[in-house]
This record gives sequence, structure tokens and C-alpha cells, in this order.
Amino acid sequence: MTKSMTGYGRACELVDKLNITVEIKSVNARYLEFYPKITKAYSFIEDKLRTYIQSVIFRGKVEMSVVIDSLDESDVVVEINQALAAGYYNAVKDLAEKFNLQAGDSVSMLTSHVDIFSVRKAPADEEAVWEAVKSVVVKAVDSFIAMRETEGTRLKQDILSRGDVILDYVSFVEQRSPQTVREYNEKLLTRMRELLQDAKVDEQRLLTEAAIFADKVAVDEETVRLRSHIAQLHEIFNSEEPVGRKLDFLVQEINREANTIGSKAQDVEIARRVIEIKAEVEKIREQIQNIE
Repeated sequence: MTKSMTGYGRACELVDKLNITVEIKSVNARYLEFYPKITKAYSFIEDKLRTYIQSVIFRGKVEMSVVIDSLDESDVVVEINQALAAGYYNAVKDLAEKFNLQAGDSVSMLTSHVDIFSVRKAPADEEAVWEAVKSVVVKAVDSFIAMRETEGTRLKQDILSRGDVILDYVSFVEQRSPQTVREYNEKLLTRMRELLQDAKVDEQRLLTEAAIFADKVAVDEETVRLRSHIAQLHEIFNSEEPVGRKLDFLVQEINREANTIGSKAQDVEIARRVIEIKAEVEKIREQIQNIE
């Protein structure tokens, strides 16, 4: 399945008292670039997340946000700095005795000093957390890939339609080329006879040499290869593997054959068709930059 390198996916679910929200988006890149952003307390899942993404996405600059909120009260541990609390208590007690004051509610006094408390998360079951997060990640990625596939299908259709346009131009070149070879041969013979009119030359040898030079403007081999390359476009798109890099190489070959035809053909009409072919090739090249 042909996939675009641009896409977006999102999923949000409550799993095992974890409220998990996953967003993923991507743009074009030569290779896979993965940039995760995970709630700090759960950063331990990054390696597993990276490994999973690398198994399902192969090209593109991919950004993923994973926000995790725990709704489990037992997940939070409040600790008291006993030494610091005792210090506060003794200090207030001494102050009250020295100035003959009422100490008041000692508990209320101590709780006003927030620095004696520290809050931390209870140790998490990392594997259980990952399994919960992965279930949501998979849904976000499935949505993301579906969008990529939809866009990829559109790109495939556009590229193949442009390949058909190129074949139409190739057909014109194939029909026109023999005539241009004959015309070039006749012009060449006429010119050679003009230059050699006072010299004794072998007419058959003259015809042979003219034919050899005229054959240099023939583009049969190039048009055959162009047709072969367009056929390869269809074959590559039928592959189940990522096809972007193969297509990029193939387009270079198509462009090379078009350039060769343009440099060999001594004909205005063929030259115009070559320009059209190159214009289509450039449009294909632009589209391929979006394919995984």
C-alpha cells in the first residue's frame, strides 16, 4: 500500500486508571526522524515507544505527544521530613515558653510549613504502564496510517496518470522519429555531395556513411527504455514495501532518457514533446517527495 509521509492521528482512553492521550503527526523527511514528547513521570516508556514506531513507520519526520494522567490515589505518596518538623515544633515551643505565650494548635502550626512535606509517585509497574499506553498508541497510529494511505492512494493515481501522459508523448516520438532520420539522412547526403562534387567518391560508400551518421539521431532505444521505466512505475506501486526511494531513482532514469532524446533528435516537434515529458517528470518528482 502506497503511503504519504504526511499524516495525523489521535486517540484518548482511560486504561487501568491512566487517562492517556496520544497525538501523532508527520511531514516529509529523507529518513525516519522520531521526536516523542512524554509526560515526565513516564519517560521510561520512550525506548519501547521508539522501537514500536520504527516497526510501523519507515520515513518522515514524526512527532508524537503522549500525555498520561493517573487517577489512582494510591499512586501518590506523601512523605514528611520528620527532623524538619521536630525542629519547627521545638522552636515554636521554646518561643512560647520564653515569652509566656500559648503555643496554640501545634498540628495547624506544623502543616503551615509546606517544606516539611514532599510528594512523589509510587513506583510504577513499567511493563503494565507500557501495555496500557501501547493500546492507545496503536489506535492513534492506526488512524495516522489510514490517513497516510488515503493520501498515498491519491498520489499514486496522480503519478500513474502522468506516466500515461508521458507514454502518449513517447508514442508521438516513435511515430515521428523514423521520418526525422530519413530527413536528416537526405540533408546529410545533399550536403556531402555539395562538398564532394568535384571529387571522385564511391556513391555506395557515401550512402553508407550518411546512414551511419543519420542513425545517431534515432531514439528507438531511448523510447523502449522509457516505456520500460513507466511499466516499472506500476510494478513498484504494487509492492507492499515502502516505495519512495525506488521511485525517486526511477524518475531520475526517466529524466535521463528524456534528456538523451532531446539531445539526439534533430526535430522541432520531438523537441516540444521532450519538453512536455520533462515537465511531467518534474511533477512526478515533486509528488514522490511525499511518498514513504
